[in-house]
Amino acid sequence: MKLDEIIGHENIIKQVNKSIAMGMFSHAHLIVGEDGIGKSLIAKGIALKLLGKDIDKEYADIKEFRVPHNKQSIGIKDVVESIIDEINKKPYEGDKKVIIIYEANKMTTEAQNAFLKTIEEPPKGVFIILLSEKLEGILETIKSRCQIHKLQRLNFNEMHSFLNKRYPNLSSKEVKSIIAFSDCIPGRAEKFIEDKAFKEIRDKTLSILMDINNKKPREFLKYEEFFIKYKGDWQEVLTWILSYIRDIMVYKETGSEVLIMNLDKIDNIKDAASMFSFNRLNDIIEVVNETRQRLERNVNTSLTFSSMLFKFLDT
Repeated sequence: MKLDEIIGHENIIKQVNKSIAMGMFSHAHLIVGEDGIGKSLIAKGIALKLLGKDIDKEYADIKEFRVPHNKQSIGIKDVVESIIDEINKKPYEGDKKVIIIYEANKMTTEAQNAFLKTIEEPPKGVFIILLSEKLEGILETIKSRCQIHKLQRLNFNEMHSFLNKRYPNLSSKEVKSIIAFSDCIPGRAEKFIEDKAFKEIRDKTLSILMDINNKKPREFLKYEEFFIKYKGDWQEVLTWILSYIRDIMVYKETGSEVLIMNLDKIDNIKDAASMFSFNRLNDIIEVVNETRQRLERNVNTSLTFSSMLFKFLDT
């Protein structure tokens, strides 16, 4: 995506455009922000601008590096044999080359030290862009050699514009729910809309709450299959349960839809508000938090979820 097409981050984009136009764009940059906030979009936009390209596609002189498959970090061998080796090759099409490194905070200390001289004095025409969710993990010696850009969440109007442009068929209730859920982070909104597994998690967790009173114990415990299916996403699952409970409690307290996050599920929220007392909702929250603590301690997943479902029935 071209820089001028990106919604939000106006000050950073304006600064980048100005420095490129004046021929003063520095050779090393560190873009920092939460997952889904737009780091890769800005990096690719910068690369297209530097190379003078109008069409967003793959180019020989835009090289992207990520944590190698089946590894947890970028090691010294990856840096020396892949990244530095590529940096030292001449541009293929013109006189400029852009190197984009994702999750730069996952470079080992040894790898960052090996990369230090290159990022300080890359070959002429080479621009290095590091992306990271946080500054922690990046050596001070690396940070001091980069221009740092900290991305902030979009504001409400920017997020609204993003959703209207990307997903014009959404209803107003859906837009409001997505903005609330995503905390104005575009990548989270995209996941909310496009990820089928995410949609199943969201729908099924609501069904679990709605069925606590309506199903016999044996039928209710069948939900264990769902928890096992998404055991790798247990944090997401528990977060959604708490999200619905939060909405139910808010609606019970206020009788208003204004502060409801899951506005597209408002009919279910209203039904649940009449179904549960505050005490019972607080008991369910305690069960969820206890479950989270057990899973963080790596207690057996199947047993933990079975215990949670039994406790839901006993609340």
